[in-house]
Amino acid sequence: MQDETDVMIPMVHEDQEPGHESKLEPKPDWEPRYKGSGRLQDKVALITGADSGIGRAIAALFAREGADIAIVYLCEHDDANKTKEIVEKEGRRAITIAGDVGDKQFCEHAVKQAMDQLGKLDILVNNAGEQHWQKDITQIDEHQLRRTFQTNIFGMFFMTEAARPHLKKGAAIVNTTSETTYKGSPDLLDYSATKGAIVGFTRSLAKNLVKDGIRVNGVAPGPIWTPLNPSGGQPKQDLPKFGKDTPMGRPGQPNEVAPSFLFLACEDSSYMTGQVLHPDGGSTTSS
Repeated sequence: MQDETDVMIPMVHEDQEPGHESKLEPKPDWEPRYKGSGRLQDKVALITGADSGIGRAIAALFAREGADIAIVYLCEHDDANKTKEIVEKEGRRAITIAGDVGDKQFCEHAVKQAMDQLGKLDILVNNAGEQHWQKDITQIDEHQLRRTFQTNIFGMFFMTEAARPHLKKGAAIVNTTSETTYKGSPDLLDYSATKGAIVGFTRSLAKNLVKDGIRVNGVAPGPIWTPLNPSGGQPKQDLPKFGKDTPMGRPGQPNEVAPSFLFLACEDSSYMTGQVLHPDGGSTTSS
């Protein structure tokens, strides 16, 4: 982990989203910072977008806390295999499932595979997402608009619908939203709109499922260094200053976000549902 005073000069690179962490420099910090204490012992978690970035950090931390992991990802097989190795080094089982969460049939397949191979489902982390920057709303074409909503919010509905019959009392759902829905983002209009929809979905689903003993919460990260940003999620000219406008003066790392997901997935947060945590370097509170 870098010291807060270190200068981060990210690799400037654009590629097709969500990008490969194996090619990213500097590498994001995914490794858990502390020893596990069994807070998810023998649980099974399905995590979308788990091949890299925040998803990889969540998978690593959940495994350290005793969970088996279904790693759902789009097409970055090298990154997914690395995450699988990380989970297995923690002594837990891991499976990889490649496909598009915006496809309802794939979500049904992913949940079925997780159930068939891991035996149950205790935790669903809806983390997969995509973003595309545009300077003006007139530059957002219909394809981009539909694609962003398809992945970011339709995908959460599809995956949750598929998982719901298998989630029992005590299960937890954690959704990834973003600081952009609270602060606004002039270059991420469609992305910010989906993230606002996720907050509404999270709060409403929490009330819908509370009677069945299933908790639903969210995490709204600020600027976190992941493959999403240099692979088209940010203008390449803005990458050297990425995250420096936060009160902490730096971007966050995935392993600084993962503990929020752990807290909301385990019994430590047993009296919380419909809530959103904000690991964002102080961005939301300073806006």
